[in-house]
Amino acid sequence: METNRRNKQLIARKRVAQLKGFYIHATVYVLVNLFLTIVSVNSRMGNGESFNEALFDLDTFITPLFWGIGLAFHAVRVLGYSPFFSKDWEDRQIQKYMEEDRIHSEKYK
Repeated sequence: METNRRNKQLIARKRVAQLKGFYIHATVYVLVNLFLTIVSVNSRMGNGESFNEALFDLDTFITPLFWGIGLAFHAVRVLGYSPFFSKDWEDRQIQKYMEEDRIHSEKYK
């Protein structure tokens, strides 16, 4: 009984650590990309571009875009959202393979 409680506590601690890591990642993403965007826009405006030209240039958003994709994958992993491989899907696959194994083993009885 005590071991079961300890295991649940370890799992909960691991989930909290993962969630904390995601929140730190998201905070760093926002702060660093805000800084990079400000520096990039300032630099481009110093080279004669207008504010709109500097802000809406693809080069301004390339780092946030790709880093954002990585952040999205991190969120999916930590928050457990998966439209393709949900817990229900896993359970169905397990049942399917167990049934296939049962049928296969009955062939050779």
